[in-house]
Amino acid sequence: MVRMLVAGCLLSVGMSAMAAAAMQDDNRYRWNLDDLYPSPEAFEAARRQLIGRLDELEEGRDRLGVSGAELAAVLERMCSFSKDLGRVWSYASMRSDEDTRQAGPLAARQEVQQLAVEFSSRTAWIAPEILALPEGRVARMLKAEPRLAPYRFYLENLERQRPHTLSPAEEKLLAQSGTLMRAPYSTYGILANADLPFPEVTLSSGEKVRLDQAGYTRYRALPERADRILVFGEFWKTFKAFERTFGVTLDAQVNADVFAARARRYPSALAASLAANNVPEAVYRKLIAEADQALPLLHRAFRLRARMLGIEDLAYHDIYPPLVKELNLRFPIESAQELVLQSLRPLGEEYVAVVARGFGSRWMDVHPRPGKRSGAYSNGAAYDVHPYVLMNYNDDYESVSTLAHEWGHAMHSYLANAAQPYPTADYSIFIAEVASTFNEALLLDHMLRQAKNEDERLYYLGSYLEGLRGTFFRQTMFAEFELAIHEAVERGEALTGERLSAMYLELLRRYHGHQQGVVRIDDAYAVEWAYIPHFYYNFYVYQYATSLAASALLAQQVLAGEAGARERYLGLLKAGGSRHPYELLVEAGVDLATEAPYRALAMRMAWVLDEIEAILEKRVIR
Repeated sequence: MVRMLVAGCLLSVGMSAMAAAAMQDDNRYRWNLDDLYPSPEAFEAARRQLIGRLDELEEGRDRLGVSGAELAAVLERMCSFSKDLGRVWSYASMRSDEDTRQAGPLAARQEVQQLAVEFSSRTAWIAPEILALPEGRVARMLKAEPRLAPYRFYLENLERQRPHTLSPAEEKLLAQSGTLMRAPYSTYGILANADLPFPEVTLSSGEKVRLDQAGYTRYRALPERADRILVFGEFWKTFKAFERTFGVTLDAQVNADVFAARARRYPSALAASLAANNVPEAVYRKLIAEADQALPLLHRAFRLRARMLGIEDLAYHDIYPPLVKELNLRFPIESAQELVLQSLRPLGEEYVAVVARGFGSRWMDVHPRPGKRSGAYSNGAAYDVHPYVLMNYNDDYESVSTLAHEWGHAMHSYLANAAQPYPTADYSIFIAEVASTFNEALLLDHMLRQAKNEDERLYYLGSYLEGLRGTFFRQTMFAEFELAIHEAVERGEALTGERLSAMYLELLRRYHGHQQGVVRIDDAYAVEWAYIPHFYYNFYVYQYATSLAASALLAQQVLAGEAGARERYLGLLKAGGSRHPYELLVEAGVDLATEAPYRALAMRMAWVLDEIEAILEKRVIR
């Protein structure tokens, strides 16, 4: 793939439809799955070989306490199978994503998914049998058997969970309740996505549109304010009509979370959720406290939005239109790749060289095509090969930012896989978004330094400011709501739809400065909680906000040339999942249980606001 293009092509005119189609068909812009398997036949042979190895996963059952060698053999078989399964899964899933309309690749993907389920079933006995050993037995085995060294973290982490492990009969009963525990989310998904009677509305242009979830996301940012008011009013009216039902499903989900926590003898649902990655509860509570301290900055950003959009009475239906009008900035993929490579230079030649090799060696599927999976992702599951990146590149700045983001994930996987043995290569979701948002921060710094005029600079600053609002403040507001509803149930209180709306409205108004006249929040929007599927994920969303805060501080340290900052950051990526994620971040220089990362993010936001306001003031003077 050609990646060299002078920066002067930044504002080049977009390609013709014919040229774009030619690029989409050019193999240079398609990923090369032959690096995984040279042919579909080779993939199928590998899949069948794995099926033939399933019985091996039962070997050693009831014998894990005999010796360290016996335990090592079982763990080696499990990890060897898992590693090969990751390669097979990567090929099947990415081949299907190339064209989701094709029945053959879809069938292959489903067969691999069934194989993964069978693998989980065949290995489900291992952890309970290890935990059933007398306390101290595993520690003695680790000292005596060198082959257990790669599994030390896995084994010690299991031991950490011993106080919350139940008897075999209780564990079996809890496992069998899994389907029931997932029922609230399943019900929610069908209701919110399939069964709601979404309305049709007529926009000021005369166009009739359907306001389902995708329609709402599309039309809530329309330039005509009357259209936005119409979209908000009709969409939330639909959810309001089912407020009671959504209340029942979310109440059931929260009760399920609380039940599982109490069954395992955790003091709270929050503690149970954070225990999986050994994250201190102080991290969650510090995030909420620091976001609350930074609300004046958010309110300042909203006042700036009102000024830039020319709206005197900013309301909730005004928060989605672009802060800065889209410029005629076109970034062909070669230009975008060069911009990303230039922005990553603070991470050193070796890091940049690997990304460049990935660009030139077809590790990425670039352009949208009929039937291709939408969105973007990085797949680092093929441990022995290299990561892959799926894009639907569209020649705009958002695509450039997404390119940097996904290659942050890809390099995290690449460095972890290269530095760690397979058992400790996979990293936690708690730090997954650090690498991606770190790359976005470097890209922004580069784009601001090479911006040709104030319009470009304003555009990049406005894009970043909107990202802070949506990723840090909005996700923290969700996290605070999630904590409040779980604590209510733990106090024995019922969560009706009406109660949930009241709780959510209070948070929505506080975050948006309703009482101070910053953003008006109408009562009708209180039911927005029913639209958010993440509230069924058991304390998940806070990690978006903490990752952004961590990457902001790390990027600040690296860009400032702080001694050892780059090495600490790259060490974090190379560490994979070799230690608990909170501990890895502390070693890298970020303690998310303290105010430092959140204050760094607030300072960054204040600087962005200062820069935007300075540009606007110059225009007023002129």
